Amino acid sequence: MEANQCRVSLRRPGSLLLAAWLLMAAGPVSHAQSPAMHRDADTPWGAAVAMPDAPALHAAAESAGGVICGTVLDANGAEVEGATVVLESASGRDQRGATTDGNGFFRFSSVAPGAFKVSVTAKGFSNWSSEGLTLRPNEDYDLPPVGLRIAMSTTEVEVAFTRRDMAEEEIHEEEQQRVLGAIPNFYVSYSRDPEPLSSGQKYRLAWRTSIDPISIVISAGIAGVEQSQNAFSGYGQGAEGYAKRFGAVYADGFASTFLADAVFPSLLHQDPRYFYRGTGSIRSRALFAIASVVICKGDNGHWQPNYSNVLGNLAAAGISNVYYPASDREGAELTIRNSLIGTGAGAVGALFQEFLVKRISRGIQP
Repeated sequence: MEANQCRVSLRRPGSLLLAAWLLMAAGPVSHAQSPAMHRDADTPWGAAVAMPDAPALHAAAESAGGVICGTVLDANGAEVEGATVVLESASGRDQRGATTDGNGFFRFSSVAPGAFKVSVTAKGFSNWSSEGLTLRPNEDYDLPPVGLRIAMSTTEVEVAFTRRDMAEEEIHEEEQQRVLGAIPNFYVSYSRDPEPLSSGQKYRLAWRTSIDPISIVISAGIAGVEQSQNAFSGYGQGAEGYAKRFGAVYADGFASTFLADAVFPSLLHQDPRYFYRGTGSIRSRALFAIASVVICKGDNGHWQPNYSNVLGNLAAAGISNVYYPASDREGAELTIRNSLIGTGAGAVGALFQEFLVKRISRGIQP
């Protein structure tokens, strides 16, 4: 039997070799199953040596990263090429950028799971950003289309409000002032710190006063009174006499306004307006009002002799000798008398301005 058995085993040497190979392979297989318990000849018996992770584990961790992609469009739904897209994790450790292609598309791959935000900037558009987004492991996150708005252009304009502009505002307010809601009261300033008028503004205010319908109506009324009293009899009666009287009255007012309130104030740099005081004792306010016909404020802000008013009244009285009837002309005497009348009337008018006119006027700014 033994001989037969040997013969059998010798006839099949592959079976013996296969068995030997299986016994030798069993050792490495068992070690691969428990890498943490691998022992080395140089280590004390029983000591365990940790082995490095297998490459397959790294690949598995890498495969856990996801993809974030999207498309950038304008307000009309057209793709925006060349937009800069920035992806940032909530921790701030992972931050990367991309640029949209011709289809407005962008893509980030191998993104670690977690919270993230996306920001988009493009020339000519307002910035866009989104927060509170979360990527799960192995997720392909397709953002909804990102719509960019056209950036609003901002232009800084520096506005220089000059003293002339401030004076223009004051004139505009003064042109609203009317006694009893009708009679022009343009030459009174109620401002505590008024700005000086330019020459153009002085002429414009004089013109505005002269052509005001109420100024014309007042001249017509005075002419009617003179006609009824047959004043300046050289003009005669009837329509012709009334027309001459009306022309003379209107010319007196026109010449006085332009000469005393525009021409001489421009030449002498003086302000033709009355500056309402409104405070102090009655006596001090009355003296201030009366003195205004001979004392005025210069364009430099200082008080000075009111040459403009005195010379303006004198010149206007002299001009009136040209169109008054020859029988009523008295040469220099008439000129001086009319000049004094104009000056006296100015003082009385200033008293009314200081104590009464404001109470019965409309359009005065508080």
